[in-house]
Amino acid sequence: MTLDTNIVTAQDGVQTALSGVVVSNEDTLFGTKQVVPQSKRSVSKFQKILRFVWDTFGKEREERMFVQRIDRYLFLFGLLSDWVKYLDQTNISNAYVSGMREDLKMYSQQRNLLTTFFNIGYIVSAVPSQILMNRVRPSLLIPTAEILWSILVILLAACKTTHQMYGLRFLIGFCESPLRPGMTTVIGSWYTPDELGKRVSLFCIASSVANMFSGYIQAGLYSSMNGRYGIAGWKWLFIIDGIISIPCSLLGYYCIPDFPATTRARWLKSGDKEYAIKRMEIVGRRPPRKLTVKRFLNFFKSWRPYAFLGPYCIGSFGESTLYFNLWLKSNPKYSVQRVNIIPTAGYAIAVVGAYFWSSFADLTGVRWPWFFVSNFWCILGNIILAVWSVPDDVKMFANMIQFLGFSTQNIFNSIGQEAFQDDTEARSISIALGNTICYTFAAWLPLILFPTTQAPHYKYGYKSAVGFYVIQDLSLFLFLYLSRREANRKGKVRNAFGLFVDRSEVVLEDQSSVSRS
Repeated sequence: MTLDTNIVTAQDGVQTALSGVVVSNEDTLFGTKQVVPQSKRSVSKFQKILRFVWDTFGKEREERMFVQRIDRYLFLFGLLSDWVKYLDQTNISNAYVSGMREDLKMYSQQRNLLTTFFNIGYIVSAVPSQILMNRVRPSLLIPTAEILWSILVILLAACKTTHQMYGLRFLIGFCESPLRPGMTTVIGSWYTPDELGKRVSLFCIASSVANMFSGYIQAGLYSSMNGRYGIAGWKWLFIIDGIISIPCSLLGYYCIPDFPATTRARWLKSGDKEYAIKRMEIVGRRPPRKLTVKRFLNFFKSWRPYAFLGPYCIGSFGESTLYFNLWLKSNPKYSVQRVNIIPTAGYAIAVVGAYFWSSFADLTGVRWPWFFVSNFWCILGNIILAVWSVPDDVKMFANMIQFLGFSTQNIFNSIGQEAFQDDTEARSISIALGNTICYTFAAWLPLILFPTTQAPHYKYGYKSAVGFYVIQDLSLFLFLYLSRREANRKGKVRNAFGLFVDRSEVVLEDQSSVSRS
């Protein structure tokens, strides 16, 4: 494709004019005319409904078959891997209310310290693991890390003291850190904007499904396996979780395709690699490059990592749903089984919220309003809990509706993937850095805001959570402003997907592909 130099780009409402567009045969062969936003596809009303359910229904056959192939391997493995990660990460909470507290005499801050040591391990390796991924294929690094942490989870069942558990939890956190930023970056390298939001949100929200399964598994084990072979029910949870995780991890060596430019996935068909590269060129997403010391330092000299942290991290500082089961446990009308099962309804709500908010974001091509819609439920729930002097049914409602906001960070994940689409390494390091900050604060802040000794009524916890979520909303405005300002300074234009790209990177079907800023 060739572009005439007569391109007049005008930001902030000035009309953009483009002339001299020529679409070559090569462009058509690899799908330039097919890879267009959903909002510009001419489809029937029934197809629009199907497209909302899943976007491949609105695509041409060639593109539909390709995306479905990526979904079957990369996306489904992503869901499975994140499910495994959070199954292994959050089983501590279920074990705690199922006998571990009494067996190990955890009557002070030990429960929070188990989370703290996990977070420290995660913090230590988060950014280094993404630097390593620039040298080691994700298809090797991620599954290997998963296998290691699965073995460590099984070893938790052999612990006789909390100090032994602290050490293992540190190592589990260390091994788990490559998964979320690594897989998010890989997923962001294969999907176009009207495909990306739903998949990133559902990948990340797989943690909610893991929490559901952990509750069901622990409830079942407590009823059927408690005391079997002299092993307590809460120990069986670690054993079963680890056994489930190892075979799931092995699939990663086959399913993760790395990046379009470097893939050697055996399940891709002839021509898929070239087609994937062309799709990302049309979107404006650049392939990975060698991460030099200079590039690494220049990244931290820019606005990007600092503005990214606000919308990505701040809401997690006050995440009060982690203490929902402690409120249930404090109420004598709830048995151990019900304490484990009731929160699973919240995680089911989280999956529904993630699906709808991300689907609307993909379909409309505008993500930021759905960030606020998602975050609203967290603010409302914590306002009610901060009041506290309300009936138990209202407290239950306040805890449950917060799960509708679980996808806020995931929606911003897609915003960040697209804002930094000119730099693959910036995308992965930003997420790793964001997770580092989240886990850094989670290592000590809950000890102050949600001390176990105050459960279930916390003096500062719920009030602080409201403040954090409001600040998170405000920080998104700052991120969007700085992103647009950078684009204006560099003279970038919006492509057909509404993303800022260099003028030389605009790949068009017709003149309408460049939007007005």
